[in-house]
Amino acid sequence: MGSTLRKSQAVRQAPGSAPLERRRPAGGAPKLREGQREAAAETSQPVVSVREKQIGDHERTLKAHKEEDNPQKTMEANGLTPVPDSYDYDLIVIGGGSGGLAAAKEAAKYEKKVMVLDFVTPTPQGSSWGLGGTCVNVGCIPKKLMHQAALLGQALQDSRKFGWQLTEEVKHSWMTMTESVQNYIGSLNWGYRVALRDTKVTYENAYGEFVGPHTIKATNKKGIEKLYTAERFIIATGERPRYLGIPGDKEYCISSDDLFSLPYCPGKTLVVGASYVALECAGFLAGLGLDVTVMVRSILLRGFDQDMANKIGEYMKEHGVNFIREFVPIKVEQVEEGTPGILKVTAKSTTGDQMIEGEYNTVLLAIGRDPCTRKIGLDKVGVNINEKTGKIPVNDEEQTNVPHIYAVGDILQGKLELTPVAIQAGRLLVRRLYAGETTKVYHSHFWPLEWTVPSRDNNKCYAKIICNIQDNERVIGFHVLGPNAGEVTQGFAAAIKCGLTKEQLDSTIGIHPVCAEVFTNLSVTKRSGEDITVSGC
Repeated sequence: MGSTLRKSQAVRQAPGSAPLERRRPAGGAPKLREGQREAAAETSQPVVSVREKQIGDHERTLKAHKEEDNPQKTMEANGLTPVPDSYDYDLIVIGGGSGGLAAAKEAAKYEKKVMVLDFVTPTPQGSSWGLGGTCVNVGCIPKKLMHQAALLGQALQDSRKFGWQLTEEVKHSWMTMTESVQNYIGSLNWGYRVALRDTKVTYENAYGEFVGPHTIKATNKKGIEKLYTAERFIIATGERPRYLGIPGDKEYCISSDDLFSLPYCPGKTLVVGASYVALECAGFLAGLGLDVTVMVRSILLRGFDQDMANKIGEYMKEHGVNFIREFVPIKVEQVEEGTPGILKVTAKSTTGDQMIEGEYNTVLLAIGRDPCTRKIGLDKVGVNINEKTGKIPVNDEEQTNVPHIYAVGDILQGKLELTPVAIQAGRLLVRRLYAGETTKVYHSHFWPLEWTVPSRDNNKCYAKIICNIQDNERVIGFHVLGPNAGEVTQGFAAAIKCGLTKEQLDSTIGIHPVCAEVFTNLSVTKRSGEDITVSGC
């Protein structure tokens, strides 16, 4: 196994074997006796040690060496400190969502060797998706596209007042919509993989789990395991929907992880929860003409301005969404199989003993999300998490209590759970780790989301800013070519008059997904000559 390993003292020797090197461990007889006891428990000789620490007998060590061909991994898998300057990667990012991908691609700009591990554990209903994380696959993007479908239905109704004469009944096809949305999302998944390949970032569709201070185990969908080492790690695993923990919830209910690829129209739907995810989904489902009821435990949009929250509730009620207030489900039963079938929901009052029942085709749970942090081996490397919430506390540099392990995105304690926040955090973290950037002109193409499904005019819209390096990269030029360019420019004009800098622009949280958001994400400089073609949102 190379110069790193040497034979240790053994208390017995295989017949006919060469004499073993004998070296008295520091500390005298007690340590010697301890070593003798350890060696006596092994099944083959010689017993192998690294830097005074026993890692196993000859057969086990030789087997590990042949399988991994890397003494470093053999050592760390047995709890030993790795040898400096012998890592497989400079940076391994665990999670291929918005924050993780942004960090990985940014690190590649500084010629760092980077790996991304991303794996989607299927939902109880079997749904899974490709590279890109929640926002792209089961969040902002499909939600806005389905909201756009609902708006088009309303526009058709409004069009009669503007002289449009519709001579045939207008119907909506759930299958056509979901197929179009999923085709677009598939193109984004592929685009992200191509972007990683083009920047020489290694991508593996595998589940990452820490097994040592600088070692991670990657398990693919076939169960094949590999070990990788890195100098630094970024955890960007995101969150997944929470379930109620009642009879029938995982067997019969769906979540937002299932809704956007549901292979059948959900029909009469009960949405459980009062979060923005719950209300957004209820809104576009009702806009598509479905019978929708929202079951609310207490108030709408907890944590938001309640004046606004109540006005939203009133508006939704006026537009056909039913509300059941101060009730929670306690049981979900299947009455009839089908796509959709029929489900019976039993609910209990939160203010008394009253019970109600109702039948629905689909039950959508939107009661919150939990961080994916409890099953990635953080306990093995000493990373602290909030035991109640699963969130990871970090300092102002996104650094955990373990100096070489960082975290970004929704899994952070006390931070905003927003896609643009994760993107900016990932980029800025990497810049702090590896280098500063001095440029004049930043630019990018962009593709309005409303144009994606009809596949219209990709990479025709363009955004550019010009910065004065000598004046703290103050923005002195602003250019945009795209829809509503005048409105966008007017909005930024006041900020530019007030001395807007690139740093302030970078720290601005984008409204997602809108065209003007591109100006909060500009990272490619014109001088670099890098490709600014957009392959996704």
